[in-house]
Amino acid sequence: MPSVTGFDTVDLRFPTSKSFAGSDAMNPDPDYSAAYLTLRTDSGEHGEGFVFTIGRGNDIQVAAIAALAPFVVGLDVDDAAMDLGEFSRRLVYDSQLRWLGPEKGVMHMAIGAVINAVWDLAARRANKPLWEFLSDMAVDQIVDLVDFRYLSDALTPSAAADLLQSALPGRAARADALRAHGYPAYTTEPGWLGYSDEKLIRLASEAVADGFGQIKLKVGADLTDDMRRLRLARETIGPDVRMALDANQRWDVATATEWMHQLAAYDPAWIEEPTSPDDILAHAAIRKNIAPIKVATGEHVHNRVVFKQLLQAGAIDVLQIDATRVAGVNENVAILLLAAQFDVPVCPHAGGVGLCELVQHLSMFDYVAVSGSLGDRMIEYAAQLHEHFVNPAVVQRGRYQAPKQPGFSAQILEASIAQFRFPDGAEWRSE
Repeated sequence: MPSVTGFDTVDLRFPTSKSFAGSDAMNPDPDYSAAYLTLRTDSGEHGEGFVFTIGRGNDIQVAAIAALAPFVVGLDVDDAAMDLGEFSRRLVYDSQLRWLGPEKGVMHMAIGAVINAVWDLAARRANKPLWEFLSDMAVDQIVDLVDFRYLSDALTPSAAADLLQSALPGRAARADALRAHGYPAYTTEPGWLGYSDEKLIRLASEAVADGFGQIKLKVGADLTDDMRRLRLARETIGPDVRMALDANQRWDVATATEWMHQLAAYDPAWIEEPTSPDDILAHAAIRKNIAPIKVATGEHVHNRVVFKQLLQAGAIDVLQIDATRVAGVNENVAILLLAAQFDVPVCPHAGGVGLCELVQHLSMFDYVAVSGSLGDRMIEYAAQLHEHFVNPAVVQRGRYQAPKQPGFSAQILEASIAQFRFPDGAEWRSE
């Protein structure tokens, strides 16, 4: 039986602030980064996981992941793969680590990186891409992945089983449809706040030509600038292509309401993160004030409990899971089930470093085994940094192509690690 013998962490940072890629109203100069983990086994197999950050503090995230090595080194891979729910709960509920959250922040994300790396390893051993590995599980196996503590007033194990059971009949056909046609995507590529008007127009035009049915623009720094940029974007893409907006937590309730009443003239599909991700009541108030414009949130939501409350409060129209914000695959399965229970579509947050690579698997699992629907669902896409991955996300004609390679698509090329390791990689030595 193979066991984990190596636990290697790396601080990787990419100087995206030079091009303003990723820039928004709250984060004008991000250097997209990954706190990166490789698990190695005595059989020569490996599994990768990471946490996405935007530069400073990535070393703190790496240290948090490294602190979890004693939970994993020596682990029997097959035993863990047979009970991934128990493995997840053992890390999340450690009696001492839990005090650092509980279930939020740097340590919770570190736990997610470790859990995701074990999932990557398990899917590789099963010789399946993770979306397929998950989708092929029996209903009771999927239910056992979920931690229902704090969720039972909204979702019980029996209700989750009913949702999964109702999706069983069409699983094979939906998996075949994914392989043939892919999963809908939208692009944020034209919308970074630091881009010139000329670049916005060019990239928006290219997005339409490439088959994207929705683009997204960052807003929130200056209302006059936003109105100009939205007017240019709408003139470029026409009335039939959707345009979502993202304020990246910039506003309070009154500002969000006033601002969105001004921007409503450009027919926004949704406003994303209009206020603090922790403020459930503010999201509900904004949603009421700006209807019928939709409200979307999730990129910075700490855990399944906050998602539960957002859904219970009727505070969001679109739920946005993130592959590395919560405690890995297991917690995201719980969130997908919650969204299905409340009949709220899931449009994941992606972009960053590797988020597109990971979250495509979760959305495809959702389509095949949970919601069974593509209605109002799409995955965010940004074109940066995919060239650094062994199995990069592939988007064609505005649709993610279903991954075929075994695992979670998380592995970064050795040459990229050597170049962008911080602070001693070639890229940073030259700074």
